[in-house]
Amino acid sequence: MKIKIKDRRALINAAMNKSQNDLVIKNAKVVNLFTGEIILGNIFIYDGFISHIEYDDLSDVGAKSVYDAKGQFAIPGLIDAHVHIESSMMTPANFCKAVLPWGTTTVVTDPHEIGNVWGVDGVFYMHDAGSDLPMRQYIDIPSCVPAVPNLENAGADFVAKQISELTALPRVIGLAEVMDFLAVINAEDRMMDIIKVAEDNGLYIQGHAPFLRGRSLSAYLCGGPKTCHESRASEEAYLKYRSGMYIDMRDSSMCKNIPAIWDGIKHSRYFDTLCLCTDDRESEDILKVGHINDVIKEAIKCGMNPIDAIKSATLNTAREIKMDNLGALAPGYVADIVLLPDLAKMRPTAVFFEGKHVVEDHRLKVEIKDRNFNLEYKNSINFKELTVEDLMIKAPIANGKIKVNVMTFFDHTLSTTDAVVEELDVVNFRLQLNDPDLKFVAVINRYGKDNIALHVVRGFGTTHGALASTVSHDSHNLTIVYDNAENALIAAKRIKEVAGGMVAVENNEIIHTLALPIGGLLSFKPAEELAIDANLMKKANYRLGLTMLENPLLRIVTLALPVIPNVKMSDLGLVDVNTKTLIPLFVQ
Repeated sequence: MKIKIKDRRALINAAMNKSQNDLVIKNAKVVNLFTGEIILGNIFIYDGFISHIEYDDLSDVGAKSVYDAKGQFAIPGLIDAHVHIESSMMTPANFCKAVLPWGTTTVVTDPHEIGNVWGVDGVFYMHDAGSDLPMRQYIDIPSCVPAVPNLENAGADFVAKQISELTALPRVIGLAEVMDFLAVINAEDRMMDIIKVAEDNGLYIQGHAPFLRGRSLSAYLCGGPKTCHESRASEEAYLKYRSGMYIDMRDSSMCKNIPAIWDGIKHSRYFDTLCLCTDDRESEDILKVGHINDVIKEAIKCGMNPIDAIKSATLNTAREIKMDNLGALAPGYVADIVLLPDLAKMRPTAVFFEGKHVVEDHRLKVEIKDRNFNLEYKNSINFKELTVEDLMIKAPIANGKIKVNVMTFFDHTLSTTDAVVEELDVVNFRLQLNDPDLKFVAVINRYGKDNIALHVVRGFGTTHGALASTVSHDSHNLTIVYDNAENALIAAKRIKEVAGGMVAVENNEIIHTLALPIGGLLSFKPAEELAIDANLMKKANYRLGLTMLENPLLRIVTLALPVIPNVKMSDLGLVDVNTKTLIPLFVQ
């Protein structure tokens, strides 16, 4: 695929200096990602594309407009290989306002969060709300809505028909992370049909393959997906890399995988299939440390050559998504250009998008208007009126002890969990918690199905109170982690009042609410205001005991994600991710 050149003859004439270029960026240290050189040059731009780079006669600056880079480095606009804009909790326009000053000019976004809530309409919303912005928001069609069929209920169900419908959107370029890796490995009809639609429409196929290796990894690759952002360990990353996978090194607000991945592949001879992504990055992190520029910085800190790191966030990613004229500074390539004084610090001073000067000194030079969409005002919260009894676990014995399959976290920094059998007390037919490390967990269907799944979790991190969230990957049902049913009920009622979001309750009192009324996922607030609100929510998390995490806000989303081993919750109960079966609460 290529980004279309409007008038190729005119671009050729500009390259030959037969007609005047629109802009020249002079005196720039051009980072050439084909040769690895850094060469002083002048970059000529015509109608959004680079027409010529002059490395010899630097006195030639003939153009309608001239920008003096004053010896700064010029690199291509940065590309995020995989991101969920919804995880920033911002609208696409506000997301653009936040990341563009950091040099991000293209993102590959998977709107499966809002797709799980509003189905095809949600994807159309993200596409339309991301249009006409001074950045490129490409869409990968959600492949797994729900993430695992028959093991959870979401607000929609995507099969081949929905995938086919969404291929008509102008900025759709791929099929998003194929999370149901078991369906690929087992060649299940539903997933095979979805992949076929993607291939028939020329889409690249994005992967999601945590811990896969050996024949399972080979089968997954034969199934069509060619990328993975879910590598967490050195050997895992190396085995995937050796198998020809594009590895998207992730540095999100929750998962910091670059050190382990780089350690596994740093002795490789080539880094052509290494890319960078944020996956899920919150507004406060974007404002404070940046976006993909910060991921590059982390890779450099781990020992990666700066030019290789930059290439991994530009040219490599463009090749991964099959965009032939994006991600490099060369004739015929899109004129997305970032100027910065230091390659290691990665703090841009100027950003050009399609040849237009859009950022100077970290400030936007273009107006990004707020637009309204009908879907933003539709209430997505639909669950029955709850009682305290609904949130208490009823045991099959009146009193005594009973064995329970407890969902258990072993590391506060990881999202993986196992089922561990423990003996818990029962009093008057009600299951009791034996120590502060144990909590009840409820996943409540919020799409009108009235399903409520109750369980017990160890190692979540809170010591008391209740945390509730409609940000709950991937189905985004209401998840509550709590010490007693009274606190949980207060949290659930507050969620309904604000049309979704996050709530913290302590001793029967609400200590903070982060309202996310757009689909229970997004706020209308710009990054600066949202960051303040989100930071107050983080402090509420700390107050309830999540002090071991630098960023606790997304801790709760790790509970109900049935594509991450080994067990996870859904609105149907505890899911064995590896066998696609439900695990009973009580041990028979």
